[in-house]
Amino acid sequence: MDRLALCCPPGTYGPECLPCAGGRQQPCSGNGRCDGEGTRGGTGLCVCSPGYGGPYCAECGDGYYEASRNQSQLLCAECYRACGRCTGPEDSSCLRCKRGWVLHEHRCIDIDECGTEMAHCRANQFCVNTEGSYECRDCSTACIGCMGAGPARCKKCNKGYRRDGAKCLDVDECAGSEEPVCSGVQEVCENTEGGYRCVCAQGHVRRDGQCVEEKPPDAPEKGFFDDVTEDEVVVLQQMFFGVMICALATLAAKGDMVFTAIFIGAVAAMAGYWLSDRSDRVLDGFMKGR
Repeated sequence: MDRLALCCPPGTYGPECLPCAGGRQQPCSGNGRCDGEGTRGGTGLCVCSPGYGGPYCAECGDGYYEASRNQSQLLCAECYRACGRCTGPEDSSCLRCKRGWVLHEHRCIDIDECGTEMAHCRANQFCVNTEGSYECRDCSTACIGCMGAGPARCKKCNKGYRRDGAKCLDVDECAGSEEPVCSGVQEVCENTEGGYRCVCAQGHVRRDGQCVEEKPPDAPEKGFFDDVTEDEVVVLQQMFFGVMICALATLAAKGDMVFTAIFIGAVAAMAGYWLSDRSDRVLDGFMKGR
């Protein structure tokens, strides 16, 4: 299909390539984009850049003011953060305020929603004012209702707490009671924030709801050779080799040349070992005991 049948010239849109809003020479006053520009689709309406507004993007949007303007260009700059409309960047140039602020002598003053009926916090929460708004924060666990953060701002103390001056302090249920709080065998009381719990005494664990003595795990059974030292292993090896040499000597005495050669080699190896320093140390240690 011919590419020309799919496209429109710059500054135009739609099946008939109509001019975009603001004209084909400078669509949307150069401060936005034309929907569908250059295609056979779209609406031709302007989608303005941040800070610009109006059907042709030829005016400043909310929170912006005219920093400069000439026949071909408009420059919008941001207002002071609280201003919805303004004449300049200063906080004293506001014409209208954003939500959460109130206009007073061209200045936007923050509304303290916490001091009015505008704030809506749930039970056991308190209000904190912020710029242009407010936050709801949870009361301390020591409180039933509060006027601020911490256990000193409670309206009423929660269960497991007691009033001490202005504060709600944790009650130590484990202390000061004549009767034991925990009645189970080998159970002890452990204080927690706002309550307590019964745990097993040291050296005990809970099994089937009862505290029983914790036994150390059974040690693994020792093998037959676990206590044999390295030197003793060497001596046992040499004893085995001695028996083998005796057997080879018997076979060599019968005139078998193969066994005679093996016998001579084994005797030479044994002689070399027992003449070494290691053999003296091993034998001495074995004779004296461990």
